[in-house]
Amino acid sequence: MPETVRLPELGENIHGGDLVRVIVAVGDRIAPGQPLLEIETDKAVIEVPASVGGTVLEVLVKPGSKVQVGQPILSIEAGGASVVAQPVAAASTPAPVAATPPSPTTSPPIVTPVPVAVAPTQPPVMLSATPAGQKPATGAEYRGPVPASPAVRREARELGVDIRAVTGSGPHGRITLQDVRAHVRCHLEQAPAVTSQMSVASSGASAIPYHATLPDFTRWGAVSIEPMSNVRRATALHLAATWNTVPQVTGYDRADITDLEATRKKLSAELAKNAGVTLTLTAILIKVVAVALKRFPQFNAAVDMTRQEIIYKQYLHIGVAVDTPHGLLVPVLRDAGQKGLTQIARELADLSTRARARKLKPEEMQGGCFTISNLGGLGGTGFSPIINHPEVAILGVSQGRLEPVYDADGALHPRLLVPLSLSYDHRLIDGGDGTRFLRWVCAALEQPLLLLLEG
Repeated sequence: MPETVRLPELGENIHGGDLVRVIVAVGDRIAPGQPLLEIETDKAVIEVPASVGGTVLEVLVKPGSKVQVGQPILSIEAGGASVVAQPVAAASTPAPVAATPPSPTTSPPIVTPVPVAVAPTQPPVMLSATPAGQKPATGAEYRGPVPASPAVRREARELGVDIRAVTGSGPHGRITLQDVRAHVRCHLEQAPAVTSQMSVASSGASAIPYHATLPDFTRWGAVSIEPMSNVRRATALHLAATWNTVPQVTGYDRADITDLEATRKKLSAELAKNAGVTLTLTAILIKVVAVALKRFPQFNAAVDMTRQEIIYKQYLHIGVAVDTPHGLLVPVLRDAGQKGLTQIARELADLSTRARARKLKPEEMQGGCFTISNLGGLGGTGFSPIINHPEVAILGVSQGRLEPVYDADGALHPRLLVPLSLSYDHRLIDGGDGTRFLRWVCAALEQPLLLLLEG
């Protein structure tokens, strides 16, 4: 008897995605656990396996189409009731990508993890107003609790949306992530004129609005147009919301890693030979930052302006921006403070490799406390990374260079100096705090024994 296979739940607040690949064909005999489809969400490619066996009678979806949870995807000849496949986040056989969120400069991991973005030139767009097509809210309508999960509420806060102004499309009016994002898009479509006026009024000159209608570029020559990928779209939304929400400051310093680099190369050669692991500067920085977060707990926190509270985290998960062909991703290394350098190096290599191969699980890009974005392998003398909100700080690393440095006796010596940049949320972290944190990180790289003194 023919049975319909429907797209199952893909994860918390994931309601669908783009169909990357159909793995089976009509006539194939499938077994339980066999991969059926690959679905790309905002930050990962998820492999959907079969929950029962049978023969494929019809494929109801096509690659490149958008599919939603609960949508019929296959018709198979199998016993029993309607079939629902069980998703597996691309890890063993899959392939993910993704975009912490719309991550920064990812990277995600990432990473990406946190790209260097150009700041908008106008004030933040307020998104509490009800967009066209939605029923305005009255005070009486929202005396009860708003039907939305904590994750949806968090997304609304990050995007500057009044959750009470969003109309829910879920069961019993429940507000979903898509509802919040649709609210933002609808508002921004109406916002250009308003934001432009605000910019002109505040600057005395014309300015580019946050969401402007672009000119017809074909007037000046040929163009090609490609749709944004899920990763790029998530990154753009996340970083724009961060820039409009967080007053961030960036401080700069340089660390003398001459001695550290000589030691790192020796240890890395031994680890590669004995354990198959390469010890990188990023792995060392993860350990240094984990210790620094214990010493400076305000950097391992989050700001909740809705409740006017500061949330101090008792765990230490470090995100690393990973530059991938698919965009900036920021995988998160868990419990960095409890791990040795060898384990950190091994896990970092695994996360980075799977990020580039699109095999990260969505949960592997969540829960970070602090992000490191190392662009030193590409060059550059410095940059200002954007905070991976709701974190409150991010460390940027640029390319180290040999420079002449005077010693105490006035003699010149070649020293390897690496530029570091720390962006931090000025609502919680003052300039003195940021400078002390960054200087301590530099000192720990120059004198690693400091790590032992911190216990």
